[in-house]
Amino acid sequence: MNFAYTHRLTSGAIRAFITVVLAAVPLSPRVVNAQVTMDVPQTPAPMKDQGMHATALPTPLQELVQEVERSNPEIAASLHAWEAATNVPKQASALPETQISLQQFSVGSPRPFAGYSNSNFAYIGIGASQDLPFPGKRGLRGKVAEFEAASLREDSEAVRRRAVENLKLAYFQLAYLQQTLDILEHDDQLLNQVQQVVESRYRVGQANQQDVLKAQLQHTKILQEIAHHHQEVGQLEAQLKQILNRPQTSPDIVAEPLTPTSLLYTDAQLLQRVQDQNPNIRSRQQMVQGQEARVDLAHKDFRPDFMVEYMYQRTDPTQYRAYYMATFGIRLPNRGRQKAELAEAEQNRERVKQELQGEVQRVSSEVEQQYVMVRSSEERLNIYKGGLIPQSDANFRAGMAAYQANREDFETLLGNFLDVLNLDLEYRQELAEHESALARLERLTGVTLP
Repeated sequence: MNFAYTHRLTSGAIRAFITVVLAAVPLSPRVVNAQVTMDVPQTPAPMKDQGMHATALPTPLQELVQEVERSNPEIAASLHAWEAATNVPKQASALPETQISLQQFSVGSPRPFAGYSNSNFAYIGIGASQDLPFPGKRGLRGKVAEFEAASLREDSEAVRRRAVENLKLAYFQLAYLQQTLDILEHDDQLLNQVQQVVESRYRVGQANQQDVLKAQLQHTKILQEIAHHHQEVGQLEAQLKQILNRPQTSPDIVAEPLTPTSLLYTDAQLLQRVQDQNPNIRSRQQMVQGQEARVDLAHKDFRPDFMVEYMYQRTDPTQYRAYYMATFGIRLPNRGRQKAELAEAEQNRERVKQELQGEVQRVSSEVEQQYVMVRSSEERLNIYKGGLIPQSDANFRAGMAAYQANREDFETLLGNFLDVLNLDLEYRQELAEHESALARLERLTGVTLP
């Protein structure tokens, strides 16, 4: 039994219900023209332009996915953060800044150039100096920055997948609400007719007051459900526009009708893809490699750094000769401080390894839970289509025959009718949850489902 057939069963049951109730009333002209004296709640008006969705064209989900990848500000911000981080390795691996110095040495007076013409100690000097890290340190600093940039790249992919998932979850729920809202509004109109018929039967003594109250109660319950649907649709529209970076005053989105999507992967195949395709795990893997490079750098920092300097000093060229000075310096590390830095780097390495293992376990558990949810949902959808909905329809039709033969009261018939309606709504809700679980699996494993 397919989805369209399920909907036809429910619609057929509704029409048959109205037909039976109407046919069971031999109304006289006086009763037909009688005015209903009881106050009947009116169907709530849709908020904003929700009432236009029946005539607006549905927007395919894939179009919205492409739009969110182009327009979502969180995705754009994460990409900018990654692109900014790609410039850090060149900075980290570059030589320290070269220093240029200008000197003037006076003799006999603090005045500038004092003694320049009569003392060989007074001079003007210009020089340059350069710090030289121990070979290998600059390369390791660049590697650390490269791993951090790679981690941010995976983080940006995680942000993209999360935005797409949020879009799909809101879209599926919106599709469910828009479809069920149409059903509820249509059923409300039909039940309103039923209520008037029951009230007419009550006036001629063919129904009791409880039947009238039951019909009114059910009519009011549907009105309450319609109002709740209007609220949820409005909230989902606002959420979708936020994700898509659209103005809140832009036209509302109309979702396509939901259809079941098949999952062609086993749980073992999905779990295998987690290590290679999940961006959160890959980000942690890059962080582990970055901490490994930090440990290597901490070992390398026990080596000394160097400094070279060259200075040219000029005295009075008519009387004295120039001076040339070259300096080579060695900066010895503080071994106590370096040991502490090494211990810190090693502890951070173990920390990120444990965080990686914890992330793998968390994601694997979530994948398994969503997989179980999908498979269980598939079974429930089959039960709805192949069992509950046809059985409730058959039970309702049998009840109609009994009602026509005065072997069943109106309350039982109304209950059977509501079973048909509620099972149809439950089927649609189950379908939305099934598609939502698949969207979560797409985020976690990177698989693309049709």
